[in-house]
Amino acid sequence: MSAPEPTTPVRIPVHTPTLTFEQLLAEGAAVPTDGWDFSWFDGRATEARPSWGYARAMGERLASVSAALDVHTGGGEVLNTAPKLPPLTVATEGWPPNVAKATALLHPRGAAVVAVPDDAPLPFAAEAFDLVVSRHPVSPHWTEIARVLRPGGTYLAQHVGPASAYEIVEHFLGPQPDERRSARHPDRERVGAEAAGLEIVELRAERLRMEFYDIAAVVHFLRKVIWMVPGFTVDAYRPLLRSLHDRIEAEGPFVAHSSRHLFEARKPSG
Repeated sequence: MSAPEPTTPVRIPVHTPTLTFEQLLAEGAAVPTDGWDFSWFDGRATEARPSWGYARAMGERLASVSAALDVHTGGGEVLNTAPKLPPLTVATEGWPPNVAKATALLHPRGAAVVAVPDDAPLPFAAEAFDLVVSRHPVSPHWTEIARVLRPGGTYLAQHVGPASAYEIVEHFLGPQPDERRSARHPDRERVGAEAAGLEIVELRAERLRMEFYDIAAVVHFLRKVIWMVPGFTVDAYRPLLRSLHDRIEAEGPFVAHSSRHLFEARKPSG
């Protein structure tokens, strides 16, 4: 879904005009949700990409170190874009279907995938890695990241920021309290990283336009990104899905805004 934002938003029809609301719901509910491959959204939803080019920056860093860890790798898709992996490359993932997918994808490249619950300590020795990377970690475990980095090592990640895609969240859940809207704020994460002994090298934030062209894309998005509307099912939210479908049919793509920040920190050498 991370396609470049079009200069002029244009709805790209991928279905016949006769496709009904119920058929769109069924289609969105049937798409597999394992991994972090968003190619199904092509032609049905868009999300502008951050200006810093995380995958490219990650690949450059991986090519220059001997031992690296990718935390919360999903299905391994982002790590697999790196042209060259270090001699020692390990990835962690907490969701069993993604563990299997990442293993199948990364094992041929010599990378090991370890099943680790999202909030558990990292099962690695202290100072094991030159580089720790992560794209959209569930929550950065700063003390563990600092522990497994070697002195002088780097943490490079792209995080989901505060109130990301909350136009969708609040359509289904109503207005959210400030405490929830401000969660994942980069300033809070800066405090956590510094408390763990890391030095902030770079911290950049952007909000990026998203467009959903049909209700099937919304259904699949909420099934895939499960923390947006916890417990989401088509049956539980059918009336609100219907109202959003009618809005898209009448007004065109539903617009939301994702929130992302680039986070780079270093473990002091001495």
